Amino acid sequence: MDELNARAEDPSLWSDAGGAQKVMRERGRLADQVEGVRRLEQSVADAIELVELAEAEGDAATADAAVADLQALAAEAARRETESLLSGEADSNDCFVEVNAGAGGTDAQDWAEMLLRMYQRWAEAHGCKVTLTEENPGEEAGLKSATIQVSGPNAYGWLKTETGVHRLVRISPFGGNDKRQTSFASVYVYPVVDDKIEIDINPADLRTDTFRASGAGGQHVNKTESGVRFTHIPTGIVVASTQDRSQHRNRAIAMDMLRARLYELELSKREAINAATEAGKTDIGWGHQIRSYVLQPYQLVKDLRTGVEKGNPQAVLDGDLDEFMAAALAQRVGATRSEASAAAR
Repeated sequence: MDELNARAEDPSLWSDAGGAQKVMRERGRLADQVEGVRRLEQSVADAIELVELAEAEGDAATADAAVADLQALAAEAARRETESLLSGEADSNDCFVEVNAGAGGTDAQDWAEMLLRMYQRWAEAHGCKVTLTEENPGEEAGLKSATIQVSGPNAYGWLKTETGVHRLVRISPFGGNDKRQTSFASVYVYPVVDDKIEIDINPADLRTDTFRASGAGGQHVNKTESGVRFTHIPTGIVVASTQDRSQHRNRAIAMDMLRARLYELELSKREAINAATEAGKTDIGWGHQIRSYVLQPYQLVKDLRTGVEKGNPQAVLDGDLDEFMAAALAQRVGATRSEASAAAR
């Protein structure tokens, strides 16, 4: 903060407007973190003082309330400790969350819609804005695929650990045999990139398709080919946008998504996790899941990477994901540090 404050006071800083804006953004981000820790410290001191006064006066109710405050502050401290791990190149960026139904037919498409709702709920609980970018409905129910953009502080940093295959076990609401059904859906998270990050895309490497949007949106959307799909031939990456009534606008949105996907691919290579990411994207079925959500015969959500378990699946499906994200993030950072230490040795 001291270094950035000194740079901000240097009149020559604004000779490079782009560099100056980057400095000011970083300065603002650190200022929020420092102020948050100071508020936390003061709140802890105030709560401890209140407990001591209440105990001295024999006021059990006030002491209990102050202890409850300390417990809430401990949870806040844990959250801030996790946020301190969000130091990756794109962790502070907004992100796209793409959900695709896998093995399991209509049940899998319904499961994909449940997952999309789960991430929307998580985003709303964390003060993030959610925009539906692309939606491909299922024939009977649910979604074949959908993409949302999540905009908010550290959106990519938190959500990036959700990339992978998610498995659901339940009694199917679409069959009459009351047997357990296993369904799969994949989640892929990639950061939004701005104009300062250069991503070169050769037009010869792109295949462009236009199509009629199949979802709700009025006569214009359904009768004109406003949807746009790009296929990046060298990587096989496919992106599409049906968000807007204008094909021109959807083309721009899809291009932004493609740039973001290519950027995330480069980040994955740098972090040496690209193989795992690609495996999670291509095989949406047995043996590749990162998390299991069991609704019958018992109630359990278990992350197979970290071992974190929760016995309240409904709370998880309503967006209670922070514990899973924090554990996966800590594991990911720990692995990166171990690799760096081994390389240094």
